[in-house]
Amino acid sequence: MTDDALPDIPFEGHDRFIAALDDAVSAGDEHAITAALRNTLCGLIRDPGVHLPGCVFEPIDDHYARREIYRSPEHGYSVVAMTWGPGQGTPVHDHCGLWCVEGVWDGELEITQYELLETDGDRCRFRAAGGMQAGPGSAGSLIPPHEYHTIGNTSPDKVAVSVHVYQAPIEHCCKFERQDGEWYQRIAATLPVDRAA
Repeated sequence: MTDDALPDIPFEGHDRFIAALDDAVSAGDEHAITAALRNTLCGLIRDPGVHLPGCVFEPIDDHYARREIYRSPEHGYSVVAMTWGPGQGTPVHDHCGLWCVEGVWDGELEITQYELLETDGDRCRFRAAGGMQAGPGSAGSLIPPHEYHTIGNTSPDKVAVSVHVYQAPIEHCCKFERQDGEWYQRIAATLPVDRAA
């Protein structure tokens, strides 16, 4: 993809949204950046002048939607809006070594972090290390090596929307399928992007 084709989907409050993210990613090291982005996302979610594109509120029946709505040509970060239909979620996965800040824009999501205890080739032993129900206006961050987690919409009838700011575009990751007990099988996975319009 060339710089001319970087994703940049228009929406109400777009310029304010991008200016705030640009300011946050200039905060310093990864800990300062993710802290600034958490605060910034919480503010943007509550800002009545910022409305995400309508498409991000439309779920896709057979998978949660990943729509990249912006990629910074200056700072390199990527913004992906995810739409979670009722019952949709992820397996345990990583972020390929990239930091990420995730904010719940609408609905409610259940997030569970996992601690990697040991590895044996492509087998990994994980233990759940805490979870939370996150509602609109809440944000959290993942900084490698503490990046293993699941996200899911446990509602039987409501859609949830989250916004994820990644250090760089994330096009692949590792997913982990449970085998037995605390042991999981590592599987390399590509992360397709759904059309945003």
